[in-house]
Amino acid sequence: MTGSTIPDLTIEALARGFCREAATYGFTQLDYVKFVNVVLDMSMRANADAEDAGTLPESPRKAADEAVGESVFKAAAFPLQGPNLVIREFDATHDLTLFDRWLADPGGRYFLLSRTTAQQEDICEVARSSTSILGIITLPDGRPIGSVAFLDYDPAQHKAELRKLIGEADQRGKGLAKEASMLWIRYGLGTLGLHKIYLSTLHTNSRNVRLNEELGFRTEGILRNEVLIDGVYHDVLRMGLSRD
Repeated sequence: MTGSTIPDLTIEALARGFCREAATYGFTQLDYVKFVNVVLDMSMRANADAEDAGTLPESPRKAADEAVGESVFKAAAFPLQGPNLVIREFDATHDLTLFDRWLADPGGRYFLLSRTTAQQEDICEVARSSTSILGIITLPDGRPIGSVAFLDYDPAQHKAELRKLIGEADQRGKGLAKEASMLWIRYGLGTLGLHKIYLSTLHTNSRNVRLNEELGFRTEGILRNEVLIDGVYHDVLRMGLSRD
């Protein structure tokens, strides 16, 4: 059995989310014990199958180091070129209308969600702000499919908040969010000279948490019951990536 690669704060956040749901469902102490035993049994079987198939996951830090590589601090200019996509500079004249559909989609509702008010920020105000830097993700043929952004960009403190969105539903699940994030992180560290990039994610979005860990982000804290969404309070994980 190998050591855990999941940060303790991430495990705590996932456990809090489960306990909250379990309490709503009516779990007793005995039910929790049964549940843990079932999870352990299933995990041991899954690990045994993975070992037999030679598909055990590698360390998120190792994956991040190999993915980002030595070019992470090299300056890059728009357009940012990746193997499967391009990130071009945001053009308010033509690009604002793209967000009408993207932000209305359930998968895009959190892109401009305020972590303090749980209300959607206005894309026009965000685009006009001097503390916002937006990029448009396109396929190699030029089709826009999403956006990446640095919000609350602070050139004096050399830090900013990362946001990412694959707005076109048919392009999700293809690894494009990870590729776009890697390009955007390189742009932030290499071109903008950021010392720290941070982000916030709901504790229930375990897939996004894992993606952020693979990109090199680490959970720095849990903001408990931070936002109220659809009548339910959610914990928010604060995650960060720094040059050192």
